[in-house]
Amino acid sequence: MNDERWLPPRSPASDPPVTPAAADEGLGPAQEERRGLLARLLAPLAALVALAGKFKAVLLVLTKAKFLVTSGSMLVSIGAYALIWGWQFGVGFVLLLLVHEYGHVIQLRREGVKDAGAPIFIPFLGALIWAKSLGKDAAAEARVGLAGPVLGSIAAAACIGLYALTGNHLFQALAFTGFFLNLFNLLPVGFLDGARAAAALSPWVWLLGVFGIVVLVFVFPNPLIILIAVLGIWETWQRFRAFRGGGEDIERYYAIPRRQRIIIGATYLLLIIALVIALDVTHLQRDIPN
Repeated sequence: MNDERWLPPRSPASDPPVTPAAADEGLGPAQEERRGLLARLLAPLAALVALAGKFKAVLLVLTKAKFLVTSGSMLVSIGAYALIWGWQFGVGFVLLLLVHEYGHVIQLRREGVKDAGAPIFIPFLGALIWAKSLGKDAAAEARVGLAGPVLGSIAAAACIGLYALTGNHLFQALAFTGFFLNLFNLLPVGFLDGARAAAALSPWVWLLGVFGIVVLVFVFPNPLIILIAVLGIWETWQRFRAFRGGGEDIERYYAIPRRQRIIIGATYLLLIIALVIALDVTHLQRDIPN
């Protein structure tokens, strides 16, 4: 007679939990050695992961703090200009550039473009800002383009006041340089501000800008003018080809009401005339009457 009794199978839940200590007790010397080796190999990887996390946090701070990029490039530009004209002129000139660029930034935000970056300064080439768009149409682009020279000219005019108050010819030189910078930027070619304004008038005006920059190359042959001419002509060619290619989006972009064209054109021409007069008044060989 069989004396064995039937017992129900044990549920895994009824087994006592295995603690880490109990699990370790079951490891042999070879397993413990492999586990220690694995821990030593993974330790540097864990340190790198932690370091990467800290580095990511630093990058996030730098990305958010756009002023670091602007201030750093400003200092580099000031140093470059100071080597030739002295630190006082370098500081003043870079501040004039800053005001000019923030004219663009302010107008971009007024046009609804919120992603305009902080100005970045490039020694002897000026400064620039990055934005995905210059506005919804050519009129908005023209307003953005003209805002820089308008605000920059106001800053240069403030230097005239400082010169009248102090008699320091440094401010006279800064005023003249600021007016010249803004007038040059109104040349309707390439990436210059005048090309932005010309987009609302007629892209055919860009051809006048190409002619003007070529004349400057022959009259004032220097590496910077040549570089600006090459880049400007290339940019003009690309935009003019897109304009000639047509398409609904292109036609809609350049379809500006006549009233806006007149206002933009008048502002453009009056600004050029005012800057030419201001250059004559602040010429370095003449004194400004008190």
